[in-house]
Amino acid sequence: MELTYRPRRLRRTPALRAMVREFQLSAADFIYPLFVHEGASNEPIGAMPGAQRWSLEGLVAEVGRAWDLGIRCVVLFPKVADGLKTEDGSECFNEGGLIPRAIRRLKQAHPAMAIMTDVALDPYSCDGHDGIVSDEGVVLNDETVSLLCRQAVAQARAGADLIGPSDMMDGRVGAIREALDEEGFEHVGIISYTAKYASAYYGPFREALDSAPRAVGNKPIPKDKSTYQMDPANGREALTEALLDEQEGADILMVKPGLAYLDIIHRLRGESELPIAAYNVSGEYAMVKAAAERGWIDERAVVLETLLCFKRAGADLILTYHACDAAQWLRDG
Repeated sequence: MELTYRPRRLRRTPALRAMVREFQLSAADFIYPLFVHEGASNEPIGAMPGAQRWSLEGLVAEVGRAWDLGIRCVVLFPKVADGLKTEDGSECFNEGGLIPRAIRRLKQAHPAMAIMTDVALDPYSCDGHDGIVSDEGVVLNDETVSLLCRQAVAQARAGADLIGPSDMMDGRVGAIREALDEEGFEHVGIISYTAKYASAYYGPFREALDSAPRAVGNKPIPKDKSTYQMDPANGREALTEALLDEQEGADILMVKPGLAYLDIIHRLRGESELPIAAYNVSGEYAMVKAAAERGWIDERAVVLETLLCFKRAGADLILTYHACDAAQWLRDG
């Protein structure tokens, strides 16, 4: 065959492949999601093999392990006791609450670790929604945003480095930015859940936090979050959300879920100069774990390939429950 160019030439040896490799994974690319509860011991999460609800002591130890593996940011999610859940989720801005205490403990033990938080009402709401549900069953936007601002300020005051609004209320990024700045937290960044879809991939996460929508009493409760999270059928809408978040002061844009929305990551990468994050969500994690437990896939190979595909699509950062395993595999070579 008289071929001028043979692409296989640069695939012939490991050294040649490494020379022309377009993307690399690093432990510093990962943000490690961690669940924390008030219990004295760690609790396994049934739908997420290998994941735990960490006690405060266990959380400190796990964050230390992550740091030693090269991970430089963690994100905290609270399992809130039912007795603290209310219709307005006011526990979310209790400065003596679980998340502020966890932040302070971590900053004392691991001051260099970047700490990201979650801003939404669903872990704190007896209705299981990210916002206040009216007596008519409507998730209220502006009333919710005022509470999210108080939550963000409480987290910043405890020492958070990045505030992560995951609620998908309109205008919340700008309102939170203003609230943080007014309280002297200009240095605290916002990593916005810019394109968060109303996805079926969140099931294991909601088990971990017991945060699914639920009816209590006679008030009608929306069965899902489709009136505020994005429709999985929409792509162009993500560009609108990204433009608004940039204008309102977001520092990092996030797409959630990640794996089923690689096209959205790629679109945002082409439209924005801000860092882009992808959330490798609980359902994606659980499917890999289930298949690996049955011997159907090579877990290490599939996880590293999946994380690499986020980078190839345009993500700079990856939130993943595989973070420590992946960091160890990358270190082992």
